[in-house]
Amino acid sequence: MIRKVWPLVCAAVALGIDAYVLAGVLPSIATSLATTAATIGLGVTAFTAAYALSGPLLSGTVVRGDTARALLIALGVFNLGNLITTLAPGIEVFLTSRVIAGAGAGVLTAVATATAAAMAADHERGRAMSLVTLGLSTGTVAGVPVGMLIGDRLNWRWTMALVVAVGALSMIALAARARTLPSLPTSQQEPALAVLRSGRTATGVIAAFLLGVASLGLYTYLLPMADARGLDDWGFALVWAWGIGGVTGSALIGRPLDQHGPKVLLFAMPVALIMSFGAVWITSSPTVWLSAAAVWGAAGWASVPTLQQALTHDRPERAMPIVAFQMAAMYLGSAAGAAVGSSLLAAGTDSADLSGWALIPAALALVLTGGISITSRRSPATPATPAPKGEPVRR
Repeated sequence: MIRKVWPLVCAAVALGIDAYVLAGVLPSIATSLATTAATIGLGVTAFTAAYALSGPLLSGTVVRGDTARALLIALGVFNLGNLITTLAPGIEVFLTSRVIAGAGAGVLTAVATATAAAMAADHERGRAMSLVTLGLSTGTVAGVPVGMLIGDRLNWRWTMALVVAVGALSMIALAARARTLPSLPTSQQEPALAVLRSGRTATGVIAAFLLGVASLGLYTYLLPMADARGLDDWGFALVWAWGIGGVTGSALIGRPLDQHGPKVLLFAMPVALIMSFGAVWITSSPTVWLSAAAVWGAAGWASVPTLQQALTHDRPERAMPIVAFQMAAMYLGSAAGAAVGSSLLAAGTDSADLSGWALIPAALALVLTGGISITSRRSPATPATPAPKGEPVRR
């Protein structure tokens, strides 16, 4: 499987780095461009907003005619935005470049995930989609610390150059495999927003937003939370525990999805998040925190392909817009969660209590994903019941 989709995974790695790397080099960018860290932080908002709009609204238009062309266009726009970021002489160009990169990233995620699913047999779709998520989590986990190290040793422009280099490698790999990529179904008449007419899809998109608020939003404050519990010396280990958990969860979730379907996992992922948040809220044990951080990372990232499988397994022809809305919601949730956390801290909330607040969106997500599980049709992993001779098989 990995041999088929590795160019898509490589592209996802570049996106995973870019989505979070600015946070690690934000102060040095502010100094370089003679502005404030808060102003540079708007670059993250610009990227997220462009990502959220472009995926649902543009992916269908871009992909019409040729999948490889769509992927190369999206990746080219993404790389162009990052190249402009690397060379930005001032804040205006910097913010514009983040919009360009975000627009390419939004289309890229939706098309790459749908393409990976289309390249796989029905019994391997879960693994195919989880590999793209593996690329995202790997980029975040491994790329961000490397990018921060480069920024510290050289400067932030070389950090962004790393993202451009990975993206360029992905373009070369995709161009080499262009003829092997399948065509994706698109509708000339039905707008992307039409997928939200399905109650299950709309519920899944809201659940993705809540999971983004709870998991990625809270991750923004992992180090301040640890400091408040007297675990400041464990900060680096906790970041890596979360990251290793995320990569492991993304890597391992595909096979259970294909074998058993998403019904049980739709309950299990939010429950695991709730348990990990509760653990770090009520204790200051380093061992418990390390274990909880690993579970937190694993459940947060594994929930992405789990929801994708649940929402698209019986609608593969609409996989691209569904995934576009889901991923846009997740990244918007991440931004919203970080903003809510900042507001809570500004209002006097102890950072140690942020995990307690995160239980609220996690519990709401559990209600929604549980509803999707209960109302879902037969799992795609379950063979169809043979029909009597002479009658068609009903699926």
